[in-house]
This record gives sequence, C-alpha cells and structure tokens, in this order.
Amino acid sequence: MAELHYTTIGDLLDSTTAKYPDKDAVVYIERDLRYSYKQFQETCNQVAKGLISLDIQKGEHIAIWATNVPEWVVTQFASAKMGAVLVTVNTSYRAHELEYLLHQSDSTTLLLIDGYRGTSYTDIVYEICPELKEALPGQLQSQRLPKLKNVIYLGEETKPGMYKWSDLVDQGSAISDRDLIARQAQLKPEDVINMQYTSGTTGFPKGVMLSHYNIINNALNVAESQRITENDKICIPVPFFHCFGCVMGTLASVATGATMVPLVTFDPERVLKAVELEKCTALYGVPTMFIAELNHPAFHTYDLSSLRTGIMAGSPCPIEVMKKVVELMGAKEVTIAYGQTESSPVITQTRYNDSIERRVSTVGKALENVEVKIVDPATGEEVERTVQGELCTRGYHVMAGYYNMPEQTSKAIDVDGWLHTGDLATMDEQGYVKITGRLKDMIIRGGENIYPREIEEFLYTHPKIFDVQVVGVPDERYGEQVAAFIKVKEGEVLSPEEVKAFCEGRIARYKIPYYIHIVQEYPMTASGKIQKYKLRELAITKNNLSKASEIETA
Repeated sequence: MAELHYTTIGDLLDSTTAKYPDKDAVVYIERDLRYSYKQFQETCNQVAKGLISLDIQKGEHIAIWATNVPEWVVTQFASAKMGAVLVTVNTSYRAHELEYLLHQSDSTTLLLIDGYRGTSYTDIVYEICPELKEALPGQLQSQRLPKLKNVIYLGEETKPGMYKWSDLVDQGSAISDRDLIARQAQLKPEDVINMQYTSGTTGFPKGVMLSHYNIINNALNVAESQRITENDKICIPVPFFHCFGCVMGTLASVATGATMVPLVTFDPERVLKAVELEKCTALYGVPTMFIAELNHPAFHTYDLSSLRTGIMAGSPCPIEVMKKVVELMGAKEVTIAYGQTESSPVITQTRYNDSIERRVSTVGKALENVEVKIVDPATGEEVERTVQGELCTRGYHVMAGYYNMPEQTSKAIDVDGWLHTGDLATMDEQGYVKITGRLKDMIIRGGENIYPREIEEFLYTHPKIFDVQVVGVPDERYGEQVAAFIKVKEGEVLSPEEVKAFCEGRIARYKIPYYIHIVQEYPMTASGKIQKYKLRELAITKNNLSKASEIETA
C-alpha cells in the first residue's frame, strides 16, 4: 500500500515549485494569463502576506464567493500558506443562503466578485450588511453578521466598505517574508484548512471540515488513478467551490506538478478551445458537461487528439456518452469517481485500464489507503459480496467533522471511524462498487446535492403555504429535478408561478422546484408518516415530467 503524505498545502506548493520552477502552473486562455510555478508561488505568497496584514489568524475562517477566476485559486493556496480556513461559497447562492453560511461558519472575511448570471453579489452583501456602505474597509460592524469584518472585492472598482484585490496585494508588502515563513511553519497537516457546505444527510447545509492531510492525499490518489504526472495538463471547467474543482482539480495539479487549465465558467466551446490550444491531456466534468461538448455544432472542428484521461463524476454516466468520450474525444483512459464532500471527496474510482463496461456500470473500487464496506442498514453488520447495503468508508480521507455540529458529526461517523454515506450499494468479488440507491432523501441535480428539508423550510415562510413536501423526480438531462407538493392555507389560492416567483433571487436557481403540485392531502402510512416515495411516483405519472408552469392544480 502506498505511503500517505504528511505535509501541508503550503509546503506542497513550495516543494513542487522547487522541482518545476519554470513549468506552467496555471493557464487561463480567456484572460491571456499564464503563471509558471515560480510566478504562482510568488503571487500566493504576496496574497498570503496580505491576509496576515488584515490580522487574520491561523484557523480563522475566510469565505470566497466567486466563479473560477484566477483570484480564487490564488486565494486557495495563499490562505493555505498562512493558515486561514477557506470557506467555499456556491456561486448559485442568494441572500438567504449566503447569510446562513457566513453566520454558521463564523467567517470574518468575505472575498467576492461583482456577480454571476445576472445576480449582483455586491447588492446581496449590501442587503444583508447594510452597515457596509458606511464602514471603512476592515471595520465592518454588522448586526446580522457580527463576526464579519473584512469584505474584499475581486476587482479594481472602488466599492463602499470593501477592500479591492489590489489593496490586499499591496498590503502584503508590509509583512516580511520571514513573518510568512514563521506562520507557515506553525501549520500542521491535521489542521483544518478547507470548509465546504453540503446538505449532508439531514437538515440545513453543514460545514464539512477538511484538513491538509485529508485533501492532499485524496488529490494524489485521484491523480494516481489517472496516471497524472508533471507532463499533464488538466482542463478544469467544474466549479472550484466543490471538491471536484479545488481538490481533484487544482490541488491534484499542484501535488503532481501538472498544469491546471481552468475555465472561469463552463461553456462547451471554450472547453473545446482550451483543450486544443493548450493540448490538454485530461478533462474533468459532470456527464451533462461532456454531453454539451459532444453535441456542440463546432465539436468536429476542434483537435482533441491530446486528450488521454480525465474524470466524469457527479451523476451516473450513460454508456453511449462514455463511448463517445472515448472514441470521439479520444480520452481512452477517462475515469469515473464517486464520493462526497465528507470524504475529501473521492472514495472509489475506476482505473485508467478498466473496460468501458466497468466504467459505466460501476463507480470503481476503493482508492489506495481507503477502506470500503457494505453494511446492513438495520444491523450495521457487513453483508456478503453482491448483497445491497449502505456504503461505509474509513481512512485518511474522512472529514474532521461538521463545524459546530457535534451531534450531526456523530450521526455521520460512528465510534469506529466509519463514515456512513447514506448511499445504497453492492460490491462484487473484485471490489468494484455499484451505487444502487439512497437511504436519504437527497436529490442530486446535475451534480449538485439538494436536501428537501432545506427547500421545505424555506417554502414554509410563504404566507399562503400550510404544508409542503419536496421530493426528487428523474430527469433525462440533470439526473433529477425538484418537485414540491404544496398544501395551501384555508381560503387562499396559490399558483405554481407564484411559488417560483417567491423563490427567485432568494434561493439558488437549481433548488427552485421544477414541478409544483397544489394538493389537498399526502399519502400516509397507518402511523401517520408521509410516504415520500408515493409522492415521487405521483410526480412521475401525474404530469409525465411536464414543466412546472404547465402543471395543473391537483
């Protein structure tokens, strides 16, 4: 079994830079930006010193709300060098979700871009922190978010109460190299350095605490399954705020000396262009991304002959899509990965030499130094091979826990250190795993985890809604869509359009129910428990998966 690496992300970057100082570390074709490892290290060091100059301490939480802009990946490694915990914010979040995350995470600093997809992030921040408009940069005193002090705008326009990115860079000059070296030397591999919010298995989003040790070793294992070396270039169109982007993508690149080629936002033709221009050898994506690339009208005009491998993850891959990725894209060694944020994230992965059938019918086998077992959910006892049960995993990759949620942590990780995934699976004699279902109510839409309870709690705040139940229904494009069954208060009238309008701008677009039913009753068990599986069946048959706007009142 391969030896685990006991180091920190800052030391890892320094080590890789010493080996490959002049090799490309980061390439943004959209920005005409190219950093060698030496230039990338120097930029990260300067920003790390800027963060220290703001009096940000080791272990303090700083949040970043941005697309895959260059400042994101610089902040990832800069914060890791000076010991702040990077809290990643989903780019689809709106005011309700952002306020919850900043409050629950105790973040003292927020870095953000202007906005994304027509949503102004700066307007949202001023809405939840109105005091910011009158505050001096670094001196915010917010009633709703008392811990938040610094807001850093990732741009050069002056915004009331916010530092500019260049201010952060300039302020780094006040801190000596010796101070940064001393801070970096205080850090330990087991320190938490990254926190990502996930719906987990129950309730509202939880902050998953991941250490240097967790994510460095997972990044190396994931890279090993693809045979990634310093000679590879990885095209990364998946978002950095997920582990797919910032562990399997950027960190795996630095861990191996590979070149990362990120896209600021996903666009199928820009992906094809990046692969051709930079001769990328690996491409990442969820199945819907690969489908969009393969079906782009200009697909055949691009030279993708450099592609060898990559990762498809987030939802099951149809066999025809996998065949096209192998045959038409030429990524003959593309792999499938499975896991969750709580496991840093990858638990199992197919290998570069697995058959196409294995890659579409299984999620691979356990990574090196990772234990996997399938247990009977009722007894906790391990089941025979090929028998369905809950997938549990143990090893270096299991999170430190959920931030400030000890009860939820103990529900997820048992006394023997096994993480209970909530996913139903089988394992064959060779150790290959098939995911067969879920114990939990989680909806997975296009790779995004959605917990129904979160949407239900939000919809309960609508003055006309008496009760609401949310389920996932199958969808050809996204895997699943959100369906809401709503009971209206007596004497009130409510339309699906009203519900959607209520959600718009307040919760992430992907969480807004796609199917909406107004109902009188729910299917119940004899003991009075709502049968969500029957609601799911009803959503499928009743509307034949028509759009929410076309749904008639039940």
